[in-house]
Amino acid sequence: MAEYRTIFISDVHLGTAGCKDEYLLNFLKNNSSDNLYLVGDILDFWKLKSSWCWTKGHNEVLRRILKISKKTNVVYIPGNHDEIIREFIPINFGDIQIVRDASYTSLNGKKHLVFHGDDFDFIVRKYKWIAIVGSFLYEFLLKLNTINAWVRRQFNLPYWSLSKYLKHKAKQAVNFIHSFEKAAVKHAREKGYEGLICGHIHRAMATKIEGIDYYNCGDWVESCTAIVETKEGEFKIIEWIKN
Repeated sequence: MAEYRTIFISDVHLGTAGCKDEYLLNFLKNNSSDNLYLVGDILDFWKLKSSWCWTKGHNEVLRRILKISKKTNVVYIPGNHDEIIREFIPINFGDIQIVRDASYTSLNGKKHLVFHGDDFDFIVRKYKWIAIVGSFLYEFLLKLNTINAWVRRQFNLPYWSLSKYLKHKAKQAVNFIHSFEKAAVKHAREKGYEGLICGHIHRAMATKIEGIDYYNCGDWVESCTAIVETKEGEFKIIEWIKN
């Protein structure tokens, strides 16, 4: 059992076929922390509104998080796919604190702004219907990714995400990611923070941008990643893939 000061996860998308619930459940069982931040899109109400996709594994993930909250400080920051929860914040769900965003102080004393990130996505803010259509197309790509993963397993090949590869190769996607990162960093700086921790774009990252520490949790539909702060105060990306 690996122990951390804090674990940050985002974009689980419970309620979709693409959710890698078995990987996340295994991760939560084998890693513990003093704090757990759920950085948005944990539940996917966009998908659940149109069709029901809820598995036993999804239930087990929620049960595990509730169990963790009994002994760990758990903070839930809703994203755009679970934005309906924002109508009720700030609120506590059992031992889980639900807020719009949060301030996190690392071991070295740096203050980090923790938020999902959809506020810096122009499409989500201005043209939500396009974002919803895009979400369904993205899920179709994830289904192709599932077929690809099955074929690779038959030949004993390691996990490789087709959808992740195509997304990172697309010029427009790369430009969007850079614009998102710059906008998020600018917002954190204007708020007086030295770092930020977010999700939304499904691209795990731990770097420094224009003097601001930038951490993106990634997701649990493609890369299966989390951001952690170790007991020694080091931030790093954990990629949790079981072959």
